[in-house]
Amino acid sequence: MRPVWSGSLSLGLVTVPVRLYSAVEDHTVHFRQFQRGTEDRIRYRRVNERTGKEVDFDDIVKGYELDSGEYVVVEPAELDEIAPGRSKSLDIESFVELGAVDPMFFDKTYWLAPAKDEFERPYALLLEAMRSSGKAGVAKFVMRGREYLSLVRSGDGVMVLNTLHFAADLRDPAEELPDLPGKAKARGKELDMAVNLIDAMSDDWRPEEYRDTYTERVRKLIKAKKKGKTITPATEPGEPTKVVDLFEALSKSVESGKAKKKSGAKKPQGKKDLSSLSKADLEKLARERDIKGRSKMTRAGLEKALKAS
Repeated sequence: MRPVWSGSLSLGLVTVPVRLYSAVEDHTVHFRQFQRGTEDRIRYRRVNERTGKEVDFDDIVKGYELDSGEYVVVEPAELDEIAPGRSKSLDIESFVELGAVDPMFFDKTYWLAPAKDEFERPYALLLEAMRSSGKAGVAKFVMRGREYLSLVRSGDGVMVLNTLHFAADLRDPAEELPDLPGKAKARGKELDMAVNLIDAMSDDWRPEEYRDTYTERVRKLIKAKKKGKTITPATEPGEPTKVVDLFEALSKSVESGKAKKKSGAKKPQGKKDLSSLSKADLEKLARERDIKGRSKMTRAGLEKALKAS
């Protein structure tokens, strides 16, 4: 795997050269565009709007439009020159409780690894210190011409970096949404029943049980069309609940949630087909079962250890 960024992680006077790797894999089905009724591909080109000629990427500069309609032209090299730390510094400014950060601020997830073996000792020291404290470091860095706010925290044998939105990037719902539910008030019995519904549907967080069913249906659609077949459309969403039926709907939902939870508890947990799981899924299972040395195991090694556990 190739790093998406490399630089130095700094904590006080301690500096560790590190590399940033994407921790998320894209499973989205990607399509090409065609003109309907033909086999002609639709392509996008960088074209000079005056001459109509295609422009090489190296000949493109950035322009910022002023109120007067004129543009200030900026070269890519000039943006690199003003980047804090010349785009190679990840300085931890403070530490915070992870639970104090609203999930609205989270953006993307990366792994932060030592650049070379010789830097493993200070890296491991900072990793263990963050794990012991239970806190995450707030840091800023520049990547691909943009400054990012981020959280650096301890993961399973590796530092995890989450890029964050700046506070100025988050919109104010009071200004953006015209119909905030400010006038409607929650009634006592309905509120109690809604809380009961949440309790009835509460469960442990098991991320491996959730999957992208839409992408699965897209793949089935492609296979079906390849064979000249059709696929059953997904069910339509239910009708909106009428206000007069709200309490009754909540009551039925609570009973349904309790029954579902009860049947799930009695249902024996069969062994998972490990061969169908990705390495990331195997690592999650190994972590849940506290299998030692899992971070250094190959996929085959993880599968073997899980079968033996």
